[in-house]
Amino acid sequence: MGQLTVLVVDDEARIRKLVRDFLVKKDFRVVEAEDGEKAVDIFFEDKNIDLIILDVMMPKMDGWQVAKTIRQYSKVPIIMLTAKGDERDELKGFELGVDEYITKPFSPKILVARVDVILRRSNMLKENVEEVGGIVLDKAAHVVTIDGQTVELSFKEFELLTYFIENQGIALSREKILNNVWNYDYFGDARTIDTHVKKLRSKLGAKGEYIKTIWGMGYKFEVS
Repeated sequence: MGQLTVLVVDDEARIRKLVRDFLVKKDFRVVEAEDGEKAVDIFFEDKNIDLIILDVMMPKMDGWQVAKTIRQYSKVPIIMLTAKGDERDELKGFELGVDEYITKPFSPKILVARVDVILRRSNMLKENVEEVGGIVLDKAAHVVTIDGQTVELSFKEFELLTYFIENQGIALSREKILNNVWNYDYFGDARTIDTHVKKLRSKLGAKGEYIKTIWGMGYKFEVS
């Protein structure tokens, strides 16, 4: 996945160093903040934060406020650290969209293992979901939604849309589309592409205009 960045937020320097040392050994890039306000500032300045380890009890702005603020703008994974073992705190964290909840004192090895699992899971989700021009394409579930509404596509229409989205801005000949979407096993002619494109455009409604016709050649998917 390449080197990933973890923001560690805790007012105790000892805890930050402990967590940082274990993360660095696992080849993570680590950014630190000693209070909630600094954490929020760093998060919006550094566009490469992949996960946040966030203490609850901190000066200036506590972990709940930090999580709430960040969740308004981002779904970045958050692991909350707390000295309390209160179920109400845990429920509050999950209501705010926290991904994991670890009670102090904790094992750094276990924490790093949880970081690894959550990042792998979120990275897989990113790879499986494409969002472009208001169209959300979930490859794993084979579902397309526009403005929150599911669009019913046939298997080939879904494959065709996937191919278009993965090749945005590239002029694609009918033959190339046929070879890639129908996997060389279709023995008809390239006009079947035109039929499928017409149906796909219709089902996508206003978003259908993203599929541009290139006369005498084929098509290009382009979000203006």
